[in-house]
Amino acid sequence: MVSLKKNGEFKRVYSRGRSYANKYLIMYKLASNYKISRVGISVSKKVGNSVVRSRVTRLIRESYRLNEGDITYPSWDIVIIARNSTNGASYHEIEMALVQLLKQHKIFQANKKIC
Repeated sequence: MVSLKKNGEFKRVYSRGRSYANKYLIMYKLASNYKISRVGISVSKKVGNSVVRSRVTRLIRESYRLNEGDITYPSWDIVIIARNSTNGASYHEIEMALVQLLKQHKIFQANKKIC
């Protein structure tokens, strides 16, 4: 998984990209010129203290990593923003929210069944 790191990269996706949201996450996507998709994860201090934010980031990153092979081409710049409700959410809930957003963006081709 390749990450978006610079503030300018995030801003470009925010301003030019499309967004969808659900109870736990907000996702922006923008077509990229790179050969692979890049992802940036943003978890605000409103979600919780540093321990909670770190946990939420790890859960989102792992959910993305396990579903990365099902993302269609061309490559994308993706920004995932955690909402306050992710505090206390289980891994399964976050994974289902991520897959739902990938499907709404029409960049997910399901090769396996998510329980």
